[in-house]
Amino acid sequence: MDADIVVVGAGSVGLAAGFFLAQRGARVVLVDEGESPHTLGSHHGSTRLTRTAYGEGAAYIPLLLRARTLWRELEQLSGELLFEPCGVLNLGVADSPFLAQAALSAAQYGLALEPQTAAGIETRWPGWRLPPEWRGGYEPEAGVLYCERALAAWHRLGKEGGARLLAGQAVTGLRVRPGRVEVERADGSRLSAAKALVCAGQRVAPLLAQLGLTLPLQRVRKTFAWYEADPGRYGPEVFPGFSAVLADAIYYGFPTLEGAGLKLGRHDGGQPLAPGEPLAPFGAFEEDRAELDAFVQARLPGVGEFIEGKTCHYIRTPDEHFILDRHPEHDQVYFASACSGHGFKFAGVLGELFAHWMLDGDPGFDLAPFRLGRFE
Repeated sequence: MDADIVVVGAGSVGLAAGFFLAQRGARVVLVDEGESPHTLGSHHGSTRLTRTAYGEGAAYIPLLLRARTLWRELEQLSGELLFEPCGVLNLGVADSPFLAQAALSAAQYGLALEPQTAAGIETRWPGWRLPPEWRGGYEPEAGVLYCERALAAWHRLGKEGGARLLAGQAVTGLRVRPGRVEVERADGSRLSAAKALVCAGQRVAPLLAQLGLTLPLQRVRKTFAWYEADPGRYGPEVFPGFSAVLADAIYYGFPTLEGAGLKLGRHDGGQPLAPGEPLAPFGAFEEDRAELDAFVQARLPGVGEFIEGKTCHYIRTPDEHFILDRHPEHDQVYFASACSGHGFKFAGVLGELFAHWMLDGDPGFDLAPFRLGRFE
C-alpha cells in the first residue's frame, strides 16, 4: 500500500489531519486538486473569526475549547502570528436565540462574555450605529484567525513530519477493496491505503455516493468584500470582529487588518450551486454588493468606500451543522463535511480528532450531534 492513511482534500481539516497523523508516525498522503492554500475550497480570504461562547449550539463548546489550545500551540510551533486577539461582538435583538445560547454556553463553561446594550456598544465602539432594541455579547478572548497562514503552517510542519501532498489532480474515484481503500485521480493514477479520510468540500458527496452513501449537502455561492476604514476607529485595538444575527439576515465582519480595510460578508442567503459548477465572479448578481453596502451605510457610519469583493462557496446541511462520521458499512472510511460558514475555527481540533479516531479507534469527543444518521 502507498500509505497507512490517505486524506482526500487538503483544505483546513485535511491539512490539520495530515499534520497530526504525521506527528503520530503514520504514513499519510494527502491528495487535492490544488496546491493549498488555494481558492477552490472554502479556506481562502485571509481571515476567519474564532469565538468560544457559541450561539450555534452547546455541542460545539468542548471542540472549541480544545481548538483554542491547539491554535496557541500551532502559533508556537510555526513561529507565525495566526491569531489576532481583537475580541468578537455578537449582535442581535434582545430576545435573540443566538445571543441566549451564547450566554448559556458562557455560563456553563465559565467563559468571559460581557453583555452589552446598543447605547453601550456605540459608546465603547463609536464605529457602530445600532437600533436601541439591539443587544450584544462581547467575548474579549475571541478574535481573528489568519486562515491561509495557518494552512501554510500545517502544510510545512506536516511535510517536515513525513506527510506527502499530491496536488494538481482531483479525486474522481473511491473504492473499498479487501484490506484497503483505493483512490483514483483525474489523470488515472491510483493510491491505496488502509484507511481514508474524505474531507474534500464539494467533492465529498459525489465520492461517498460511489460507496452507496447519500449526504444531504448543498453547495452555495457566497460573497464578501472589503471597505476603506480608518484604523483609528476600525483597527483591531479599538474595534472587534462581529457576528450580527438579524431578523432577515446574518452578517459577519472584521476590523481593518494590515491596512486591508474592514471585511464584511453575509452568512445566510447566496445562490445554490451544483458540485463542480463554476463560481460566478463578484458582481454577477445585483445583491452581491447591494446587501453589503446597505449594512455598511446603516450600521457602520465611519466606514468608507468599497475596495473589492470576492466569492467563495459554503457546503451546508439542512440544519447547518457539521457531519463528522464513519461509513456504516466500510469502517475504514471516515468523512467530514458541511463545515463551511463556521468551520475554520474548528479545523485544528477536527484534524486531531480524526487522527485519534483513525489510529486509536476513539475520536475523544461525543460526536452524536454530528452523525449522518440524524437525517434518517
